[in-house]
Amino acid sequence: MFSQIYYLIRSRADGQYLVAKPNSNAETVGESYLLMFRERFEALSYLNTHASGVADRFTVESVPGTQLKHLLQRWGFAGIGVVQDPLVPQIEFLSQVSGF
Repeated sequence: MFSQIYYLIRSRADGQYLVAKPNSNAETVGESYLLMFRERFEALSYLNTHASGVADRFTVESVPGTQLKHLLQRWGFAGIGVVQDPLVPQIEFLSQVSGF
């Protein structure tokens, strides 16, 4: 996982990353998972499928796996969500507690 390059979607307006909030109960309010893609074209496909009207407001950036832990800590994410299929979408959630 750490030797790979991953692709993230980021807002051009405010620099925020695209995240998922799978838990909606009161105990986990605010927990967000950074959405990651294994290929650039998957991130672009996700944008074109689910946000075609605003896709131009986002950019895709790459991050090496070695920088993931630091990125998660700096932004306060609970973990990552690796998008398996950008069209459906199917997402595998991994928390920092599980030590992904």
